[in-house]
Amino acid sequence: QVQLVESGGGLVQAGGSLRLSCAASGRTFSSYTMGWLRQAPGKEREFVAYISWRGGSTSYAGSVKGRFTISRDNAKNTVYLQMNSLKPEDTAVYYCAARLPGTGDWEYWGQGTQVTVSS
Repeated sequence: QVQLVESGGGLVQAGGSLRLSCAASGRTFSSYTMGWLRQAPGKEREFVAYISWRGGSTSYAGSVKGRFTISRDNAKNTVYLQMNSLKPEDTAVYYCAARLPGTGDWEYWGQGTQVTVSS
């Protein structure tokens, strides 16, 4: 089992920045690919970014590329999402997720943290 707890959400004006954190506990954090996904009201959950277990590989959704940066600190069992130049359309509940390398489905999820961007 892997337990994930997100923090760092809040209300920010358009153009502002936030940094989300996801603290992991349980099985070996460094073995897992970590990701961030989000769900806006009335929309399906969508992929935002992921980072490989060593941190050497990252991928981003086109809508956030160049504005968001995912990183991880395996010594602290924490993954981060730095969000810059925020837009109102970034408003959503952001979820941290974990999966083993080579698997397609996200196996473990956090409870989510709300990000609201005002115009």
